Amino acid sequence: MRAAAILGLGCSPGDLRPFQTDSGIEWRMGVPARADDVDIILLFGGDGTIHRHLGALVNLGSPVLVVPAGSGNDFACSLGLRRVRDSVAAWGQFCRGARNVRTIDLGLITPPSEAASSGTYFCCVAGVGLDGEVARRANQLPRWLRGHGGYALSMLPTIFSFEPSPVKISVPMGQSSGWIVRSHQATLVASFANSPLYGGGMKVAPRAKMDDGLLDVCIVAAVSPLRLLRLFPSVYAGRHLGVREVEYFQAERVRVETEEPQDVYADGEFVCRTPVEVSVERGALNAVTLA
Repeated sequence: MRAAAILGLGCSPGDLRPFQTDSGIEWRMGVPARADDVDIILLFGGDGTIHRHLGALVNLGSPVLVVPAGSGNDFACSLGLRRVRDSVAAWGQFCRGARNVRTIDLGLITPPSEAASSGTYFCCVAGVGLDGEVARRANQLPRWLRGHGGYALSMLPTIFSFEPSPVKISVPMGQSSGWIVRSHQATLVASFANSPLYGGGMKVAPRAKMDDGLLDVCIVAAVSPLRLLRLFPSVYAGRHLGVREVEYFQAERVRVETEEPQDVYADGEFVCRTPVEVSVERGALNAVTLA
């Protein structure tokens, strides 16, 4: 068997040792040039590392085993790989011939003027508004601190400085080529989720599934900083869906427009600025999981 290893920031070849117990496996480092060069790709890192390699991984189509080794590991957790030992166990099952490869969806962000082929894939959640500002601040923190509550720490000061602005979110109108406005209000944050988790374990989209061909859209209307501060802990348990200022629905594709261009972040990384279309690409990635 041939395997490739992609090492994210802070990882080293030493992290491969738990996976190199079989001398018959041929290893190579980095992104393979062709799909038939390897049988499986191991990606060591967090959501940001995965995000940066998604385009190449989709094009290759090879099975991918994520090893949670980043400051944020929400995608791995959504796949049931919460610790390195979980990935080691999934690796052992794969090597023994288990059919523990799950075909999952990915999100896709595309400026309206560009073709879908030029879009940016994301694995967890894309967001506009407060979420983008929090992600920007969190990315400026030391790596260790980002992995130990960095998102929550960045959220607290941002709550009192961020100014909500109108965000127009539209969905396709049935079989026609038109769009129908689903939300047009002063919005604190609009999230478009492919997986239930982001921001270090926040269940922003508790009903999201990675293989249903749908994005889960969560919109939080403008609220006072103090009310938001009280509501914030409920997101970790997914209890925010019952709050009157929260709108939650599913869609295959949405269009996001703002009065002034706003930053769009996905998987904690800056992608582009509005306007954008956010869609789901069915079966885009083959992910190795625990059987």
